[in-house]
Amino acid sequence: MFNKILIANRGEIAVRIIRACREMGIKTVAVYSEADRDALHTFLADEAICIGPAASTESYLDMERIISATVAMKADAIHPGFGFLSENARFAELCEKCNIKFIGPSAEIIHKMGNKSEARKTMMEAGVPVVPGSKEPVFTAAEGLKMAETIGFPVMIKASSGGGGKGMRISRGADDFEANFNQAQMESVKGFSDDTMYIEKYIEQPRHIEFQILADSYGNVVHLGERDCSIQRRHQKVLEESPSVAISADLRKRMGETAIKAAEAVGYVNAGTIEFLLDKSKEFYFMEMNTRIQVEHPVTEAVTDMDLIKEQIKIAAGEKLSFTQEDVVIRGHAIECRINAENPEKNFMPCPGRITNVHVPGGRGVRIDTAIYNDYMVPPNYDSMLLKLIVYDKDRESAIAKMRSALGELIIEGIETNLDFQYEIMSSEAYQSGEVDTDFIPRYFPQYCK
Repeated sequence: MFNKILIANRGEIAVRIIRACREMGIKTVAVYSEADRDALHTFLADEAICIGPAASTESYLDMERIISATVAMKADAIHPGFGFLSENARFAELCEKCNIKFIGPSAEIIHKMGNKSEARKTMMEAGVPVVPGSKEPVFTAAEGLKMAETIGFPVMIKASSGGGGKGMRISRGADDFEANFNQAQMESVKGFSDDTMYIEKYIEQPRHIEFQILADSYGNVVHLGERDCSIQRRHQKVLEESPSVAISADLRKRMGETAIKAAEAVGYVNAGTIEFLLDKSKEFYFMEMNTRIQVEHPVTEAVTDMDLIKEQIKIAAGEKLSFTQEDVVIRGHAIECRINAENPEKNFMPCPGRITNVHVPGGRGVRIDTAIYNDYMVPPNYDSMLLKLIVYDKDRESAIAKMRSALGELIIEGIETNLDFQYEIMSSEAYQSGEVDTDFIPRYFPQYCK
């Protein structure tokens, strides 16, 4: 087992990893930018080291500085969390070259699955159902339009290296295709330094269903059930739950087996997520694979009673999975709400600033993952997520009631948040009845989609 792990991240996920390491008897090193000098993860880790200015490009995304910090602090491994360098193949390769264990899959797998068009091609060859679309990458609007006309409108234009809703546009006809293609490609170049695009059929009002998988170095692969991540704004998840009301036991078995098949097709090792679109007729299609831990991993932990961060670390240290697929049992229901520093009434505009007062709920089945505290200054430089509120109960109806109670008790003062918006969703008849798909917010809350 590792003696010391450096956490190449910040915020609640850094705190989450530190806690898991502490329980395992592993020392931790926190890295921080100048803007995060007083961040919670710097206080909780055994050691902390500054890696640069506030700009993420000069700190959390600077591979050489993070590797240098790892060597200087004599850490055995790096846990990348999610975001930043977690799906960067070059960083994983650099870790290998420097004899530092990257807690995640190999650089080769990250590259293969991180490039969305390459991943589609790989899945097609493995016999995994994918959304109809281009098998080869697209570089110009003219090429893309030809493919779109072959596939049939509406289509989704996507960046091959995209993520988090960036580099994506819907085109409903030839008239708007070129403008949408150019905008998506420009966003991709700016955000990912990659102009490679692909085109796929746009599935109307699907559910976004993802399966958590774990795979060790000995060929053992299991799935831990599904998460329903359909409620999104601008292609970014707002809340997640497990299990999904749309998934029967038979469909779960088929989708889970497909997720395992997808992981085995690339020789995957560590924790990962296979993401599917589920249409109204219950047909499902591979969308992409996230080669890292997900923001929403706590809902899976709640219904399976497993610690995914600890499992990641054990796998990276060379241990075999200690359980089989038959040992995985989904019990009860879990919901996670992402509480962000943003104003829903102003098109979800980020709202950094000083938090003057925090009160968090508690009680049986209530979990808070956060790095905020009273008088904490939320910097404007990073993602706006402040806190994850997770609840667990015997069934969905009970979990919704518990989440409404917890949201009603949660207080964050000094800045704007989406707390009231989350309460509105939980209280809506549509959500409570399970009428959920990726168009949920535009359809039921159009006032927030101006």
